[in-house]
Amino acid sequence: MSDDGRRPPEDPSAHGRNHLDDPSVAASEAPDAPGTPPGAEGAGAGITALSLPYQVVAAVALAVVGVFACVHLAMVFLHVAPSNTLTKRHGEAVSDWIYPEFEQNWKLFAPNPLQTNISVEVRAELVGADGGRRTTGWIDLTAQDIEAIRHNPMPSHAQQNQLRRAVDFYLNTHTDDHRPNGLRGTLSEQYIRRIAMLRLEAVEGPGGRAVGPDVRRIQLRTVSRTVPAARWNTEKTRTTPSYRDFPWWRITEADRSAGAVTSRTEAGR
Repeated sequence: MSDDGRRPPEDPSAHGRNHLDDPSVAASEAPDAPGTPPGAEGAGAGITALSLPYQVVAAVALAVVGVFACVHLAMVFLHVAPSNTLTKRHGEAVSDWIYPEFEQNWKLFAPNPLQTNISVEVRAELVGADGGRRTTGWIDLTAQDIEAIRHNPMPSHAQQNQLRRAVDFYLNTHTDDHRPNGLRGTLSEQYIRRIAMLRLEAVEGPGGRAVGPDVRRIQLRTVSRTVPAARWNTEKTRTTPSYRDFPWWRITEADRSAGAVTSRTEAGR
């Protein structure tokens, strides 16, 4: 205090400096960080930041994905594992889950790679408008795929594998005398018939008319040709092709595409 008893005036600059130097006061009055919404301090992250209904939906979705992943891994493990009690009892269920989308194929690492070129050919029995019947020559379906793949930098999966896999599917589900081994055998026969009919519907007969609507029966066969040995190899290989004929199959309306069924109906009017 001064000599006359009055308090000296406070220095404004000193008061401001002391106020800002206090950490508790500076923290309480510091402005919010840019971009921080009001009331977001201490808010949870992840699912907990959602409202209750969205938390329930997210939890259920994660649970479904987790269960599917566990079941899929278990099925793949049983498929590639050696034969055991579970695969013997539930082998059909495992196969239904794996084929055809998740098949595990290890032929790339096989010690004995395939040494035979296998072609698939088809011929058809046609019925003309006068009721006469005739049989076409053998049509090489594999050659059609090879022609579509050649010089194509990005061939489709169907061009590369559809026909080959369909034949493998059929042979693996039938006996040597072409008897189906259960429901998958019947399914494989229907599948390969429809593939063959899709190809035949694009074939033109005499006069430029498509032969598809006239097809009553078809027959497929596989032609196996051994890959010739290299010139420096003294191994002798069989050069003559071998044939395996499939039975004649009667074509139903379900084997034809929608366009072929329509044109056939219009032709009969």
